[in-house]
Amino acid sequence: MSRRATKIVATLGPASSDPALLEQMIRAGVNVVRLNFSHGKAQDHIDRAQMVREAAKRAGREVAIMADLQGPKIRVGKFAEGKIFLEPGQTFTMDASRDTLGDQDGVGLDYKALPREVKAGDVLLLNDGLIVITVDDVQGEAIHTTVKLGGELSSNKGINKQGGGLSAPALTAKDMDDIRTAMSFKADYVAVSFPKSATDMEMARQLCIVACEGGHKPALIAKIERAEAIPRLEEILLASDGIMVARGDLAVEVGNAVVPALQKRMIKLAREHDRVVITATQMMESMITNPVPTRAEVSDVANAVLDGTDAVMLSAETAAGKYPLETVVEMAKICLAAEGGESFKLEANFTGKSFIRIDHAIAMGALFTAHHMGAKAIVALTDSGSTALWMSRHLIRVPIYALTSKVATQRKMTLYRNVRPLLMDTSADRDTALARAESDLKKLDIVQTGDIYAITCGEPMGSSGGANMLKICRVE
Repeated sequence: MSRRATKIVATLGPASSDPALLEQMIRAGVNVVRLNFSHGKAQDHIDRAQMVREAAKRAGREVAIMADLQGPKIRVGKFAEGKIFLEPGQTFTMDASRDTLGDQDGVGLDYKALPREVKAGDVLLLNDGLIVITVDDVQGEAIHTTVKLGGELSSNKGINKQGGGLSAPALTAKDMDDIRTAMSFKADYVAVSFPKSATDMEMARQLCIVACEGGHKPALIAKIERAEAIPRLEEILLASDGIMVARGDLAVEVGNAVVPALQKRMIKLAREHDRVVITATQMMESMITNPVPTRAEVSDVANAVLDGTDAVMLSAETAAGKYPLETVVEMAKICLAAEGGESFKLEANFTGKSFIRIDHAIAMGALFTAHHMGAKAIVALTDSGSTALWMSRHLIRVPIYALTSKVATQRKMTLYRNVRPLLMDTSADRDTALARAESDLKKLDIVQTGDIYAITCGEPMGSSGGANMLKICRVE
């Protein structure tokens, strides 16, 4: 079993939709499969979710499915020739009322509110910031601009306003339909695009609850990609189960140079508040066309690992790239190597802290004891996954094995750093469950005779949020 602590999120797409290839990718280290709802119809996602479940079963590993919502379409319209080339200094008009295809002089807008949200002097960035235009003036529905930084602009490319300030709601009518689709196949995670406040996340959670079948509750990930989200980062985080450092749109709005420090801050804040964090965008970008990553990409992935991210994410690399399997293999190697170079002081994490909850104190006690006694494993018998989540917020070289009787909990925990979730019947009486746990650990060659391990559970067994026992065991 892999000793890699950092998890890998891979996006499913045309390049990775072969069932045999997907199975290989899961075996190579994919822990979470992302379905990008910006592309495809509802039935496409339902079919792909089924394919993921079947591939995971063949691979003998449980993976989580993340439904990534499209969010508001702040985009230009379509061009008659599919694309144009903008030259620096030329004028270009974006017209919300235009109903004809675009040309060299102008194009329509998918985002009809844009003329009311910009003014002369504003800077707009198209196609992930590769094209920069300044607003000269707004007349009715038409925005007249001058191109500052030119380049190729194709149909439906995104628009960002430098510094943020566009009012598009995080959840569109399409997103609401997509949430229903995601709940039909019980997506484990739902990623919300462009949230600006806690209210956006609370609304998404309510929509998931309404759409859920059989009481299934997905975990919510807030994608931090708007300038407006930064001042309200903590409130968005607390309304979510985790965040994604979505460096693409975020960099366009706040500037590339600001993002690395923001990334470190977000990872630290997420860990402090017992939330998961995914680092995303262009992590292995060159491997879309090349069989090996650049040295800079290796450093980028490794630094995210050293900062304590739960997961690193692949987007186009696995969705549309030439080397999806090789990319996963390379990323897994980088993560493992970076983890070997981590330095940490576990005691520093506990200094000045107090624990009000018994289950939280038990989780921290297990970490502290396992670290100092050189335990081979920490084992958490968990119903909801909370104990394993708390343990995973602290960097420690002792692997955490989370044993649960619920498949939904097992899948959710696949994203937690340093947690290896296993399915086991934990409903028996305490002594039977503990004996069964040790037997399973021995069968998996996790522990051997003479090894020490720490185990936590709750009494009565099978109750959620009730970890109240820590036992240190030596394998007979």
